[in-house]
Amino acid sequence: MVQAYILIQTEVGKASNVAEVISGIPGVVQAEDVTGPYDVIVRAEAETVDDLGRLVVAQIQQVEGITRTLTCPVVHL
Repeated sequence: MVQAYILIQTEVGKASNVAEVISGIPGVVQAEDVTGPYDVIVRAEAETVDDLGRLVVAQIQQVEGITRTLTCPVVHL
């Protein structure tokens, strides 16, 4: 299982709606509105890195109101 945090910037005033929509996507564990340089932080999981990439590109980035994402895979050192 591959896990990642996805940091999301949204259009002004869209963070709550983006987090709500994303929270319903399969593979998304949690989606929270935050303050600071990012507007929403998502924790997601997938079977493989390729599946995670497809989740981000084909589903999360397609949500209306998102302007930029940064995917941070979780590593266990």
